[in-house]
Amino acid sequence: MLDRRQRYLQVALNSTLEEAGEIISMLPNSPRIIIEAGTPLIKRYGLEAISQLNNWWSAKAVPNNFIPYIVADVKTMDRGATEVLLVKDAGASAVIALGIAPLETLDIFIKTCSEHNLDSMVDMMNVEQPVKVLRRLKKLPSVVILHRGVDEEIFNKDKPIPYLQINKLRASFNTLIAIAGGDSIREVQRAIFNDANIVVVWKEFYKSSDTTSKLAEDFLKVIK
Repeated sequence: MLDRRQRYLQVALNSTLEEAGEIISMLPNSPRIIIEAGTPLIKRYGLEAISQLNNWWSAKAVPNNFIPYIVADVKTMDRGATEVLLVKDAGASAVIALGIAPLETLDIFIKTCSEHNLDSMVDMMNVEQPVKVLRRLKKLPSVVILHRGVDEEIFNKDKPIPYLQINKLRASFNTLIAIAGGDSIREVQRAIFNDANIVVVWKEFYKSSDTTSKLAEDFLKVIK
């Protein structure tokens, strides 16, 4: 489970398992790094992607005395309980549902996560007013993700990263908040300035490079 006193860098891996393994091998041994099995990775390899990332991150985490943490971005829209149990068996620590899912799905999704000691994450991509969704839930998720999607960024240059939603959520709800949709140092700084608990990045970690390790270290310095 996540520490509310801590801030985290969530590295979303979306390419191939080979690339994911290379990237994980280069990441700093930090308990403040969350590894995400991204949706494209899961669609390509199935639950094996989650299990393999868990194995690789565990190999670095356990000797360095921190608990490995893997997020499964399955973007649950239905069968909330079923998908939670599937990713739990694959080794996930948390799972993501979409905020546009039916309330019944979100309620059973959050309930099942709680019963099985997984963190529930609800992604509010394409949700205009996340506060309204949260008010209708029986129980809050562990994490609310405020998200500008990849296609939104590419095809709608005026679409902002939803930093301004953070304070609106903070005013009403006691839950962790993640920001997704920005990958530069400046965007990460803005996320932290606006009081995000988790910053999700993926572009610079799509493929491994000579700068992968340093970039992760630079992000961690910003995320304090």
